[in-house]
Amino acid sequence: MTETLQLASGAKLPKVGLGFWKIDSEAVPSIVEEAIDVGYRHFDCACDYGNEEAVGRGLSASLNSGRCQREDLWVTSKLWNTYHAPEHVRPALQKTLTDLQLDELDLYLIHFPISLKYVPFEERYPPGWVFDPEQETPQMEFAPVPILETWQAMEELVDEGLIKNIGVCNFNTGLLADLLNGARIRPSVLQIERHPYLVQEKLLKYCQQQKIAVTGFSPLGALSYVPIGMAGTDDSVLSQAVVQDIAKRHGRTPAQVVLRWGVQCETAVIPKTTRRERLVENISIFDFELSDDEMAAISGLDQHRRFNDPGDFGLEAFNTFCPIYD
Repeated sequence: MTETLQLASGAKLPKVGLGFWKIDSEAVPSIVEEAIDVGYRHFDCACDYGNEEAVGRGLSASLNSGRCQREDLWVTSKLWNTYHAPEHVRPALQKTLTDLQLDELDLYLIHFPISLKYVPFEERYPPGWVFDPEQETPQMEFAPVPILETWQAMEELVDEGLIKNIGVCNFNTGLLADLLNGARIRPSVLQIERHPYLVQEKLLKYCQQQKIAVTGFSPLGALSYVPIGMAGTDDSVLSQAVVQDIAKRHGRTPAQVVLRWGVQCETAVIPKTTRRERLVENISIFDFELSDDEMAAISGLDQHRRFNDPGDFGLEAFNTFCPIYD
């Protein structure tokens, strides 16, 4: 069983979870059941992944069979960019809850600090990034919705018991500071891209000072991005001699070493996989420890290399320059 991070709210977030980005819906229900069988209790979902209904089938089957109890699970989802207007936040959450077959979420995150023009569910769900995919040159269309207005709508859903914790994804320190100045309920979690090529030391330190827990997505770096052309095969941190040497020293795989580095930095990690043996491998990282020197050596691989950057893929894939990082 995975260790946990204690949030400012008192809730306990399992340090290793399973992410569902780019996992085919047909495979998802059985993956959820297998993950629960081998010890996973933290599941990271999102409207934009297009497979929450399939996750819901897997969760429902596991709960109904007695594999686990609802109170043992941690289920996260994310509010998509097209639903930032306060009047759209509740329907977006309700759609997610219906798909996941749940009455409440453990954590609901603002997926990006990007507000896009609303697309009704009946027109397209999930709506994706562009407003009209039928256009000759499809583009994002932005909507003028302040983050604080979106946040206040999420706070109301906490008050009503539909969400236990709220947080944000892909925010920098400036956006966090601005949100903290106006928030009635402070963000419990920041989810960011984080791996040895993108250590984000200052952002992590700021979150620790503010008692905001950090979850790292893409904790193994380039692996998820190679198949979709957002990284090259030579971008893998797992092939670094430093990582491989440490893995040999501990009798572990390079992936286990990198994930162990993540949780030893006191962050949660949410690797994804569709293979049972990888599910077991990724969660089997709590029976060894990296030394201070080994931790420093892995952190020393930092290249400030970001694979998931709307300032890059927005222009290339959606004909829209959409920078949110420097």
